[in-house]
Amino acid sequence: MSRLLLAFLLPAVAGGLAAQTASDQLSDLPKPHDYVLKRSSSYDRTGGNADARRVPAGSTITVLDENGPGQISHIWFTIADREPYHLKKIVLRMYWDEEKTPSVEAPIGDFFGLGNGEYFLYQSTPLAVGADKALNCFFPMPFRKHARIIVTNEGQEQIGALYWNIDWRALRSPLPPDTAYFHAQYRQAMPNPAVADAKVNLDGKNNYVWMEAAGRGHFVGVTMSVLENADGWWGEGDDMFFVDGEKLPSINGTGTEDYFLGAWDFGGKSFSYESFGAPVVGPEKKDSKWSVYRFHLDSPIPFTKSLRATIEHGHANDRGDKSSSVAYWYQIEPHVEFPAMPSVDQRLPRVP
Repeated sequence: MSRLLLAFLLPAVAGGLAAQTASDQLSDLPKPHDYVLKRSSSYDRTGGNADARRVPAGSTITVLDENGPGQISHIWFTIADREPYHLKKIVLRMYWDEEKTPSVEAPIGDFFGLGNGEYFLYQSTPLAVGADKALNCFFPMPFRKHARIIVTNEGQEQIGALYWNIDWRALRSPLPPDTAYFHAQYRQAMPNPAVADAKVNLDGKNNYVWMEAAGRGHFVGVTMSVLENADGWWGEGDDMFFVDGEKLPSINGTGTEDYFLGAWDFGGKSFSYESFGAPVVGPEKKDSKWSVYRFHLDSPIPFTKSLRATIEHGHANDRGDKSSSVAYWYQIEPHVEFPAMPSVDQRLPRVP
């Protein structure tokens, strides 16, 4: 990683533990750090080299179960699974402070930006996939009392080997009361409903929804994948953010590739940078696959009551492509319960 998440992702974290730029991290290395570094991993407890876990079909494995106060600083997974689309069939969930519903819920591939169920390499500040099939997350994840992370195999075959390393900091001091908790929510439309003869869309009706939240927090980004259902450019949709109950969006973009900080249909070229990218760029043809991401590291989008983050699918929602996404944000708990996770069969990005 060229740099980790910027300090503003969390409003305050005990002991100055908010992530910093790489230059700040280098300058801080001689300073004392007021935490104990811990790791939850799949290592062989006998001292041998059998460092992975098998996960039978339909079963759940706990990969982290620790008491706080603490903060997760890095998550790494790699998976050996012969089943097609296992990245869409394995579900990752995270629970903070013994909450009943997860703050993070997504197919494991989608969480790491691999929304079409296929591996590819890319690098961003909070998420990256390294060679070979190394899934990395650097979002800081604080917790006061307890953190639990589970992985569920919803496929039909056993996961032959699940490896993980989760680094977290046991804090010596309590978290400040205004500390925001990490959230990530999966959404999909398989396909989006196309609006015939669409010309104008001022209020976001029929938009694809990345996330909806209630409470106080800030939106920090989204990963999104698209499977085209028709020839042509799919990305004329504008992003629209409705803050604190707005009827009309106070943040309105100019096109999909513009929101993801590219231009001109991405020019037919894939790219991945620290806070934005289009690592999978296909031809503008039916059945083509695309993957894009944008992280608001420069200016997270704050909300005090609610946030509805959306984007059009085509101009005024005139395209009927298949979309899946994970939105990432921080908020003060409690959070609103997420929509039910679609079934495995519903979330597979099938090409007819």
